[in-house]
Amino acid sequence: MRVLIVNTSERTGGAAVAAFRLMEALNNNGVKAKMLVRDKETDTITVVGLGDGMLAQRHFLWERLTVFRHLHFSKKHLFDIDIANAGFDITRLREFQEADIIHLHWVNQGMLSLSGIRKILASGKPVVWTMHDAWPATAICHLTMACSKFKSRCHRCRYLPGGGSDNDLSARVWEKKKAVYGTGDISFVACSRWLQMEAKQSALLSGHTVACIPNPIDTRMFHCMDKAKARQALGLPLDKRLILFVSQRVTNAYKGMDYLVEACRLLVERHPEMREQAAVVILGGHAEEVKDALSLPSYPLGYVSDERKVVDVYNAADVFVLPSLSENLPNTIMEAMACGVPCVGFKVGGIPEEIDHRKNGYVAEYRNGEDLMRGIHWILAEADYGALCAQAVRKVAATYSQNSVSLKYIEVYNHALASKHYVL
Repeated sequence: MRVLIVNTSERTGGAAVAAFRLMEALNNNGVKAKMLVRDKETDTITVVGLGDGMLAQRHFLWERLTVFRHLHFSKKHLFDIDIANAGFDITRLREFQEADIIHLHWVNQGMLSLSGIRKILASGKPVVWTMHDAWPATAICHLTMACSKFKSRCHRCRYLPGGGSDNDLSARVWEKKKAVYGTGDISFVACSRWLQMEAKQSALLSGHTVACIPNPIDTRMFHCMDKAKARQALGLPLDKRLILFVSQRVTNAYKGMDYLVEACRLLVERHPEMREQAAVVILGGHAEEVKDALSLPSYPLGYVSDERKVVDVYNAADVFVLPSLSENLPNTIMEAMACGVPCVGFKVGGIPEEIDHRKNGYVAEYRNGEDLMRGIHWILAEADYGALCAQAVRKVAATYSQNSVSLKYIEVYNHALASKHYVL
């Protein structure tokens, strides 16, 4: 079986990381998997780049300019929506023609257009599409933020100026997507049960199957190490309880840094001893911009691409906090847990599926900075810390290992092949 995994980026972003790990997992389990990307970042031979940087830039700019115009030239939601009006035709590529299964992942920002997806479906090859956010099930948005219009028909979109209209950009893209999806069968996969339930309610996906398979993680890379050595390697203090926050862009409002700031303030107010005992480690771009807002000593590490150094960062921490306002199944939580670090996150999206409340971490009430503080303090000062760490490692090994995830995908591939009556 030959699988072509299609994603915009090779390694940048959560979807890219998950897609790359799945490719490795499939190859380790007897499937010939390749990855096709717009942005190739390594010399991995199983990853193929499209190679036309100027055309990729034109696709990206044309879509952003179109969105910018519909936003009345405001940047407020410029990267919150995608309309897939420009992209590559991958059906002529040798890698596409050799593949038995076409497996789409995150294909926005000029990678694939809706017309390109139509051509993929018209090829007759079985198509599997892993949803890393809600975009495949909505007209234009990646985060629905409690909007339910996608259950019937997107229109009057809150991301558009004035709340949109009955025939706004979202309504028009909805009709285009509906027409494309109607030209062929797509086997959708959600990374969390939460997103699976959301997707099954989408009128766009009516008639298509939606399975649930989590992202895989390489537990050979992400594993427990000596905490003191990890801290020494990073220049972090040995005598403090370290609270870790990780985001590709720390200032992204959806990642909830404001709630961590509030939780740290409350932690110091309610438990003054924590001012001397605890500190915050910030991993991600723009980390320097938020360090002064925290009530605890902070150590901004900036953006780190070296995966081995990222493993050191996780192992250096005592607790990992992700107060995101919207999440599917964040890789960062399973990475931290694989390194034996208990986690705290809000009760939103797939986070409660990863964190078992008071067993391997703490699930705080949504948008509640005080409960977030309680979770941090409970892990650092009240719970059986060793038991939490052990349970975190067990959860990852049982649920997110490469072997278990790849076997589930092979089942989806076989079903898609059988439904197409496709002969290898």
